[in-house]
Amino acid sequence: MNPFDPKAALLAKHAQHIVLVHFPIALFIAGVAFDLIAQRAKRRGLAGAAYYNLLLAAIFTVPVVGTGILAWQFALEGQKVKGILLLHLILACASTVMIWLVWWIHFRVRHRGEGLPGYRIPLELLVVAVIALTSHLGGFLSGVNGPG
Repeated sequence: MNPFDPKAALLAKHAQHIVLVHFPIALFIAGVAFDLIAQRAKRRGLAGAAYYNLLLAAIFTVPVVGTGILAWQFALEGQKVKGILLLHLILACASTVMIWLVWWIHFRVRHRGEGLPGYRIPLELLVVAVIALTSHLGGFLSGVNGPG
C-alpha cells in the first residue's frame, strides 16, 4: 500500500477516526492552557483564545464520535462492546459530555458578563485526565499501544 495514496487514506476503515480524534484533544488541552495562563496573567485576549479553542474542541467531538462508531462497525466488525472497547466507549462519551460542559460554563459566563467559577479549573484538569485515559485505551484498540 502506498502511504501517499489519497484513496487508501480516505477510504481506510478506521483512519478517519484516528485522524480526527487529535483535533478535539489538542484544542481542548490548548484551551485549558490558555485558560490557566489567562487567569494567572489576567489577560482577556488569552481568555478569548481559551473560549474559542474550547468551542472548536466541542464541535469536533461530533464527527469524532460518529467516526468512532463507524470504526467500531467497520474496523472492529461490530464486535460485542466489552472489555477495553466498552471502557473506551464509556470514557469517550464522558469526555464528550465533559468537553461540552466546560465550553458551556465559559459560554454562560461570557454572555452573562460574570466571572468564571473557581471549580472550572479542577473540572478542566479532570477532563484532560479522562481524555488521556480514553486516548490510551484507544491506542490499544488501534494496535498502537499493543495488540488490538
